[in-house]
Amino acid sequence: MLSLRTSLRVGLVAALALAQPAVADSWRVVHAGGGETIEIDRASVSRGVDGLTAWSRIRLDRRVADGDASYDTIRAQNGYDCGKRRFTTLRRAYFLGERLVREEEIARRRANSIQVGSLDERLMNIACRNPDSEPPATASPTPRREADSVANADRPVAMHADMRIAGEAETARVFPVADANSADKPKLIQLPQIDKAALAQAAAAQEAALRAETKGGATASKPPPAPGKPVTARAEPREIEALSEKRIRELHYANSGPPRAARKKVPVVQSAHEPENPAATLHQHWSYEGDTGPAHWAKLRPDYAACTSGKRQAPIDIRDGVRVNLETIRFDYKPMRFRIVDNGHTVQVNLGEGASLTVMGKRYALQQFHFHRPSEERVNGRVYDMSVHLVHRNDDGQLAVVAVLLEKGAEHPLIQTLLNNLPLEQDSEMAPEEAIDPSMLLPENRAYWTYMGSLTTPPCTEGVLWMVLKQPLQVAGEQVAIFSRVFRNNARPVQPHHGRLIKESR
Repeated sequence: MLSLRTSLRVGLVAALALAQPAVADSWRVVHAGGGETIEIDRASVSRGVDGLTAWSRIRLDRRVADGDASYDTIRAQNGYDCGKRRFTTLRRAYFLGERLVREEEIARRRANSIQVGSLDERLMNIACRNPDSEPPATASPTPRREADSVANADRPVAMHADMRIAGEAETARVFPVADANSADKPKLIQLPQIDKAALAQAAAAQEAALRAETKGGATASKPPPAPGKPVTARAEPREIEALSEKRIRELHYANSGPPRAARKKVPVVQSAHEPENPAATLHQHWSYEGDTGPAHWAKLRPDYAACTSGKRQAPIDIRDGVRVNLETIRFDYKPMRFRIVDNGHTVQVNLGEGASLTVMGKRYALQQFHFHRPSEERVNGRVYDMSVHLVHRNDDGQLAVVAVLLEKGAEHPLIQTLLNNLPLEQDSEMAPEEAIDPSMLLPENRAYWTYMGSLTTPPCTEGVLWMVLKQPLQVAGEQVAIFSRVFRNNARPVQPHHGRLIKESR
């Protein structure tokens, strides 16, 4: 039901790298308090395929349970875009002391804007510039009372959230409300008046220094500029960044609070065949409701057009089937290891090689299975509590999906195993040691309905062979309720038949 990415080889290499102890003095503290210490490993700053990257960590003063294990440190590898002041978390690892407990690569990566004055900004400054030029982590530009230090929103805005322990709520930190006559009430930060004449004088001095550097440095061999023509020189990127950040901080303090992010309208260039659609600029995300729900899928991307224009779409309301002697589906399932992930649309279980089915003279390998609530298929108008789709593919790339209807009743042991290993976070993949037998998802009676349909999610590709087993399986109401807490509704509405032939076992 969930999909997850990247190879085991990459994860193993990353895990081995994480297991190597860092240089003793390479970790730099940027925040300490509230039961946690946040640090960045200066020795880990490097450039690679993901751009500029660096490892950060949160050391907790407590252990956090993680299945049968526990951890007290979370490390995150972040990629930094220094010019745009953004970072993206690439992977996380959980440690107990120096022992690696588990590691996960972020499947759905997102760029986080860095706010002025945040801990993310401190981490970025160390990663993007010479860390020796940064002030000590304990230094503070202005004296602060201990109460203000606790109340200050001096916490990582996005990095800390990405590394935060699943299930642990973020505590809101606000200044205490003081009485109007109280001498201790928070005051605006008062800065000295800016001397404009001094600024102009400093600017002139800087321009003169740049002219001297241009004449006597690496550009000494170049002809002098024409009279009256302004002299331009390239300052080191580090100096430019420092000046801009200083100005931002001045504005930040002058306004006595975090500045409002200016909304910058970026013109969207669209091709002639692509309809204008605001959702198309949001990485073509789709969902099961709202402006990105099923009624709008075809508008999100040109290759989703079949979601509306297709004539063999799934799911359908199964009725008026032609009763014939359908051949028996030959299932070749066996116990196997699995990986489970919440991909934002469903809970998906990815399987290795070895399981398959054979029907109509073709063999289809089982790739994965996932769940829908309520069932996407209807039978003579009836909706079931849930359904599971077992997705198969043959050597020619053709898909065959077996749908099993689920109704409330007795607890299902395999589904309980999956719920036991349900990831705590979206796009986090669990790879339990235990194995599962997919044949437990098949009812005793293998009679079925069959028709030609499509994928029930974008891009709604057609040409999919559907086989819906007639006998439903039972699943406990509590199991349905647990799934409902993750996905309240992830079923596509039924689609028109368009005169398709539906066959069913006699």
